[in-house]
Amino acid sequence: MKLLVIMATYNEIENINEIVPAILMNIPENAELLVIDDSSPDGTADAVRKLQEQYPNKINLLVRPGKQGVATAAILGYKWGMERDFDVFCNIDADFSHKPEYLPELYKNIQEYDIVVGSRNVRGGGIENRSFIRNFLTAGGSLYSRLVLGVPVKDFTGGYNMYRKSALEKIGLDNIKGLGYAFQIEMKTRAYKSGCKIKEIPIIFPDRVKGVSKIEKGIFFEALKIVWKIKKDVKETF
Repeated sequence: MKLLVIMATYNEIENINEIVPAILMNIPENAELLVIDDSSPDGTADAVRKLQEQYPNKINLLVRPGKQGVATAAILGYKWGMERDFDVFCNIDADFSHKPEYLPELYKNIQEYDIVVGSRNVRGGGIENRSFIRNFLTAGGSLYSRLVLGVPVKDFTGGYNMYRKSALEKIGLDNIKGLGYAFQIEMKTRAYKSGCKIKEIPIIFPDRVKGVSKIEKGIFFEALKIVWKIKKDVKETF
């Protein structure tokens, strides 16, 4: 199955020249990387263009006019790849919080499952270098979502996930309304309700070392309020 790794970027000049080679080292020969940059003022897109020369036919670049967020980037990437006959899709962050060395394990498991979740909340998974409060919010948010939605996924809000094309078709990308954490919750809920087989594998999630986090204050709590809307919308669909 042909894999497309999708990476949304905004001001990642401190990480881009390290993360791209690390990704390419951990994906199959026929796999490709798609970088979706939101017109980073720090020159991230220019750095990607130089990497394209270094790694021909392995890196694709889409530049969008202004900061639009990872959720819309993910959907754009899925649709872009589906139009080009990719079979499997994986989102990855540019700041090394999603370790590229987990890509082979995700890819191995996607041979048997429709979705593979890089999970911080299963045995062997965890979070490094974050405060107790942030860890509590991450685990608590997933537990809350699981109870409200009735979906047995332990890491609802994590973004390191691999999807088969057939799973994305079942989910229906045009139905997705959530942004930020809510996007991850809605995608996994619709996947489960549509009958997709989901596997969670443990990952260690380190906080970013370089650059600045793009998560906006309050987006986590907003996602928890949206859980009830997701429940209603998904029930109407399925």
